[in-house]
Amino acid sequence: MEPHQYPRRILLCASGLSPAIITETLYALAVVQRPAFVPTEVHLVTTREGAARARLTLLDDDPEQAHFRRLCEDHGLDRTAIRFGPDTIHVIGGGDGPGLEDIRDLADNAAAADTITRVVRELTHDADAAVHGSIAGGRKTMGFYLGYALSLFGRPQDRLSHVLVSPGVEGHPQFFYPPPRPRVLFDRDNRPVNAHEADVTLADIPFVRLRDGLDGVMREGGASFSEAVRQAQRTLEPARLVLVPAERRVWCGGVEICLSAAEFAFLAWFARRVLDEAGPVSRKAPMAEDVEAFLVEHQRVLEPLSGEHDRVAQAARRALAEGDFYKYFDDRRAPLKKRLRAALGEREAERYLPVRLPARQGWYALGLTAGQIQFNEQQQENGM
Repeated sequence: MEPHQYPRRILLCASGLSPAIITETLYALAVVQRPAFVPTEVHLVTTREGAARARLTLLDDDPEQAHFRRLCEDHGLDRTAIRFGPDTIHVIGGGDGPGLEDIRDLADNAAAADTITRVVRELTHDADAAVHGSIAGGRKTMGFYLGYALSLFGRPQDRLSHVLVSPGVEGHPQFFYPPPRPRVLFDRDNRPVNAHEADVTLADIPFVRLRDGLDGVMREGGASFSEAVRQAQRTLEPARLVLVPAERRVWCGGVEICLSAAEFAFLAWFARRVLDEAGPVSRKAPMAEDVEAFLVEHQRVLEPLSGEHDRVAQAARRALAEGDFYKYFDDRRAPLKKRLRAALGEREAERYLPVRLPARQGWYALGLTAGQIQFNEQQQENGM
């Protein structure tokens, strides 16, 4: 469906001290644009002072100051069908406190990014909603974060724009939208301008949608802006697996993960097969030498006198002999899968797990090339 066809239509604005961008954008969407996008909700992300200004100039009980209500009355919009009030105004860094008065330092900037990310994530979670984001207001970083958050979480029905207003009335403290009848305002040079003749249009801003590259938990959970960006970046970068047998540690795309002996041996088994061009492994009936190769990897990561390896080896050989190696295989792949998903997220973990080959049922291989795999037999120093 097109955005205007969704049952829930949301206008989301970032604003600072000029709440007029909300009514200007609403006017452009619902009055000028065809087909019209008439929001069922208006959401605003702003500072504490910005929220106060929005309430006083857009939602005040005084008809002369309630410019949102006046816009609806002047241009035939059903105000009662558009949810816009204190509960849809999101104050940056609010939480249990009053929120930020302004964005002045790095901590405030991070709070703005996280608030915008949270709001965008929540609004785009509803499959029956279309979100139209406007970056026209607030500090430049707020517009950037709103655009970036839509790039991270936006769906095909979501849009991003900037509102363009005629010179003379742009930024004018008494201009909120073109009225249906002539109204004279005086610009900064004290020249008369007819607000009725002002042009208010939207500049559509195309953006790259990265939502499918984010893990489901990241799309729905409480991850910060920076965490969401890091995951999206990892998804876009080529996979790289570094294994350190002496420490049972791996780096998956730069993320360090500590594994148990069995988990490490299982992953190393498949990684070594890629380097040796040994091909996939049958989950049900592997070759005896393939099983022995796994046991070699297991013994590498154990203390020489440990009795654990003998127990593992006996169980593996017995499973092979009795024809139920698939149970033994699954018992090793399942905890590795759980560990990688916990560290990387579901989607990213799949790049580093042995996966079933579509053309060969029951056969598994690691979907990496030899150039993406590195064994560090000596102790890893200074990370990657």
